[in-house]
Amino acid sequence: MHMQLYFTLGSVKGWPALIILPFNHPVTFPRILAFKHFHIPTITLNFYPKKHMPSFSRKVEAIQAGQVAVASVPFDAYSSYLTGAAKAPRKIWEAFYSDSANTFAEDGTDIKDHPEIVDVGPLPFKDYLDITAQVQRLLDKGARVLSLGGDHSIAYPIIKAFFQKHGPLTILQLDAHSDLYDEFEGNRYSHACPFARIMEEGLARRLVQVGIRTLTTHQREQAARFGVEVHEMRHGVPEALALEGPLYLSLDMDILDPAFAPGISHYEPGGLSVREVLNIIHHIDVPLVGADIVEFNPARDINGVTAMVAAKFLREILAKMVTG
Repeated sequence: MHMQLYFTLGSVKGWPALIILPFNHPVTFPRILAFKHFHIPTITLNFYPKKHMPSFSRKVEAIQAGQVAVASVPFDAYSSYLTGAAKAPRKIWEAFYSDSANTFAEDGTDIKDHPEIVDVGPLPFKDYLDITAQVQRLLDKGARVLSLGGDHSIAYPIIKAFFQKHGPLTILQLDAHSDLYDEFEGNRYSHACPFARIMEEGLARRLVQVGIRTLTTHQREQAARFGVEVHEMRHGVPEALALEGPLYLSLDMDILDPAFAPGISHYEPGGLSVREVLNIIHHIDVPLVGADIVEFNPARDINGVTAMVAAKFLREILAKMVTG
């Protein structure tokens, strides 16, 4: 049980007013038609009374094996330069449902209300390492999981949960940074370190990095130590990656050139275009068991451009997960 609230502009006794009515109010539907006809802004929101709001646990209970659970992970405490990525999941969903676009992926899959896709909302984690247990709850139901971050530090606890379910994974990391520091600013769990933790614990049998353009001497040594396949941008975008499943995709928004994604914390010129990233996603031809989209910082976005790009990536990754 829930109530839809309808917001629109109107007037009361000649004075401008914001009108708020239940969607099923007897005067609401005619006003929707009238206001839309005159192009007056309208908003419809779903409002759940607290006692009827589905909890995360109830959403988990309802998951069917094989579905894709989209989970928000609003964590940015281990960002090294700017915080703000914790606010990204909500902005991505707002862009996803924007009236300026639709909810279809390029292959024709309609993501909205797709029976194999479930938005489970924010993970109810108590601290950083508890993210693993919460993701594990979804995986134990037979779901695949797409996580919306958050900074890139979340990849480590998430992939740790995937390892417990699938064993060592092939990971495709799309990123400007290799995130292989042993520690950064005294923090071994920094968003600059997740793939060092992943590789030293044997959570991945293969790590393929694309878009890299910031390697330090230490990170080159780390890449050699762990046998990471690094495709540096100075050599261009690889034509083929020859991936194996089960595959996990970790997409850092700063893989894009800042011209395409101003809403990121670390501007690193010389990145990929949106279309080049979409081509990589579309050419995945092995089972995609999980993914994350991270490092979108709404505080630095311009006119919602990066939010729309992130929502586009969300649609295309979900389509790939449900159609194979």
